[in-house]
Amino acid sequence: LAGSIALTGFGLDSLIEVTASLTAVWRLRADARPDRREHAERVSQRIIGVLFLALALYIGVDAALTLFRREEPSESIVGIVIATLSVVVMPLLARAKRRIARQLGSGALAAESKQTSLCAYLSAILLIGLILNATLGWWWGDPLAGLAMVPLIAREGIDGVRGRSACDECC
Repeated sequence: LAGSIALTGFGLDSLIEVTASLTAVWRLRADARPDRREHAERVSQRIIGVLFLALALYIGVDAALTLFRREEPSESIVGIVIATLSVVVMPLLARAKRRIARQLGSGALAAESKQTSLCAYLSAILLIGLILNATLGWWWGDPLAGLAMVPLIAREGIDGVRGRSACDECC
């Protein structure tokens, strides 16, 4: 409602978080059939990767258009509260997910934990953009925050599509 590209991107990232969690649950069910585990790992990583790339493209285009058109978002106190809570909660959740991924030796679950860590970084970027807009009236802080999110999201997407295992980094 505020017209914030950074807030919209964060919301879509949260939708990807839910999807990543669902693919992680599907991946865990594959442990019951060891012959399906590797396939489930690859598919899970690629699904998450494609979603990241789509999100990066959407945010990049929308943020650039917002800057070009000089569309000023409204301030969002609710967005600031949600972003603040996410900055606190997401790192704790990511750490717990990494521990489970390490115990299971699952690259798909490790990728899902990286998505949660990414959500924490995006929360911090979002919070900065929202605060700049709300306190200083710097409307362009919001689309710039959106553009700052794009490389982080795109890198995760590329890694996922290529099937790079996050387990190599955390397990």
